[in-house]
Amino acid sequence: MPSTPELWRGLTRLPFGTRLFSWGVCLRAPYFRSVRPHVVRLEPGRCEVVSRDRRAVRNHIGTFHAIAACNVAEVAAGLLTEVSIPATHRWIPVGMRVRYLARAETGVRGVAVLDPLPEPGAEAEEWVVPVRILDTAGSTAVTADITMRVSPRSGSAAKAAGPTS
Repeated sequence: MPSTPELWRGLTRLPFGTRLFSWGVCLRAPYFRSVRPHVVRLEPGRCEVVSRDRRAVRNHIGTFHAIAACNVAEVAAGLLTEVSIPATHRWIPVGMRVRYLARAETGVRGVAVLDPLPEPGAEAEEWVVPVRILDTAGSTAVTADITMRVSPRSGSAAKAAGPTS
């Protein structure tokens, strides 16, 4: 099966490719379907995800729901991490610190940027991925710092070293 970066590069060459990729993300992690994420930019150290304004993501006062914004943030941080680590490593979110700064009365764009990009090591480590949730005017509504545990896959050191005699 192709890696996430390979899928992104291959699908984005097609008409509606970013939509196909985003749909695939939701097949892999079905809970994210609730915000219908549309991945519009993905590269090591950066991911941008858009979620349209619709009734399903609004709260009782008619603004983009805080937890829906957290879902957008987690999609962006997770994909950033996925394309920023080598195949010998894995990741999992282990925490999120969120600040609600303003109401978003429109759809949102989640922008995750990790610069400088850390180099994953031989031991488990934690990366904090900052994400800004912007409304369509570009104002920051929510910020999230998502802590990702990045660690070598089981047996990856042995695989990297090659066979022993």
